[in-house]
Amino acid sequence: MRKLLIAFTSVLFAAGTIGTNIGPALVDNHPLLVLILSARNRVLFASVPYMDPLPFFIVGFFRLMAAAVALYFVGQIYGHRALRWTEAQVGEMPRIYRWTERATVRAGWLAVVLMPGSNIVCLLVGHLGMARAKFFACITSGIVLRLIIMWFGGKAFESQIRTSLTYIDKYQWWVVGSLFGITLFQTARRKSPGAPES
Repeated sequence: MRKLLIAFTSVLFAAGTIGTNIGPALVDNHPLLVLILSARNRVLFASVPYMDPLPFFIVGFFRLMAAAVALYFVGQIYGHRALRWTEAQVGEMPRIYRWTERATVRAGWLAVVLMPGSNIVCLLVGHLGMARAKFFACITSGIVLRLIIMWFGGKAFESQIRTSLTYIDKYQWWVVGSLFGITLFQTARRKSPGAPES
């Protein structure tokens, strides 16, 4: 089960990277596919003009929940080693990473509500032993809040989103290629310790 959990989490990471990178090219024509792959803020925001509210909220909710729950259990099982492993995999900037760590330790449940899409937050609260019922209540509230903000924000800036993506359409595969190039460059610079060991 532990190996399956790590494999599932790795698949989510890979899907998120692919979805984020292909998003600029496909989000206007295939928003559901992009959202299934990645529910990062920029993907959520950009997909609003091209989706009905029901699939946006359902798919967005379950995509965010899947990652949050997987990372929570990884944090419970692997603890500190999982944090170091995720830092290497995600490649977050040290200052942001350290700030998020400190904020989560201090804020606890509030950090989960305010940052439900943060890998580090979900890992940390699992590692710190947050009760499952409390985690699920907080993460559910946080995800719903995030989706509402993204939806109404996307609607408020719908014309700007459409204009930006229309412009990007001219160079969409150059943009996608560049994003994958940046991802490969960042990956090559990182030293991956492999999956965490219990």
